[in-house]
Amino acid sequence: MSLVGFGYDIHRFVAGRPLVLGGVEIPCERGLDGHSDADVLSHAIADAILGAIGERDIGSHFPNTDDAIRGICSLEILRKAASLLVERGGRIVNIDATLIVEAPKIAPHVVAMREKLSAALDLAPARIGIKATTNEGLGALGRGEGIAAMAVASVHMI
Repeated sequence: MSLVGFGYDIHRFVAGRPLVLGGVEIPCERGLDGHSDADVLSHAIADAILGAIGERDIGSHFPNTDDAIRGICSLEILRKAASLLVERGGRIVNIDATLIVEAPKIAPHVVAMREKLSAALDLAPARIGIKATTNEGLGALGRGEGIAAMAVASVHMI
């Protein structure tokens, strides 16, 4: 049986934090605000995987009220989502994700992001699609106030 899950995440920019997307630190004067490393791409992918198997979102598994996980690397969140999928007898077929961001440019970092995500998910990099688009200057994202990500996970259940 094949299943699909959808994930979405958004974080605002703040000064004094690194910008991490897909497990890769990207040169930028601002990072994203969040309880974890605020990696919106990894969060959207994790929620897509969890959604495909009918699980609650990452906030249920990694609550922002838990100081023990403050600053956690979002690749750990991905590993947990993938682990739950495997426990239920499933495997990821592919991931397709889009970042919505005015700046910085994402294209130079896509290969490195795919490699990091591949290792965390035990999935071939060729099965991970990462794209980026702008919001054409519209709304908070268009004004460069943050970054959003959307992801779809296709999974196969045994």
